[in-house]
Amino acid sequence: MKYLILSIALFASTASFAGDIDIGKAGATVCAGCHGMDGKSVAPGFPNLAGQDLTYLKNQLKNFRDKTRTGGQSAIMTGMAAGLSDEDINNLAMYFSSLKP
Repeated sequence: MKYLILSIALFASTASFAGDIDIGKAGATVCAGCHGMDGKSVAPGFPNLAGQDLTYLKNQLKNFRDKTRTGGQSAIMTGMAAGLSDEDINNLAMYFSSLKP
């Protein structure tokens, strides 16, 4: 029984760390103006997010939020990511990484 409870707790914590694609999709509407709802850029100078590596997306969003990434569009992205929680970042990264490039 003790191992069952531990397994359930580990699964629940892993699932929440991984993120939720559907919640990420709902949150991605803010991103669509530059990156497209399908994760494919709508304007030159904005990167495609569809199919990007999950860890890369998480790290970049955290870097923008924490103001440790500079250059490029960081002035815009710092403001966009400022209010994101780790859970928000996980959800957005799950959504965009799940899309076909």
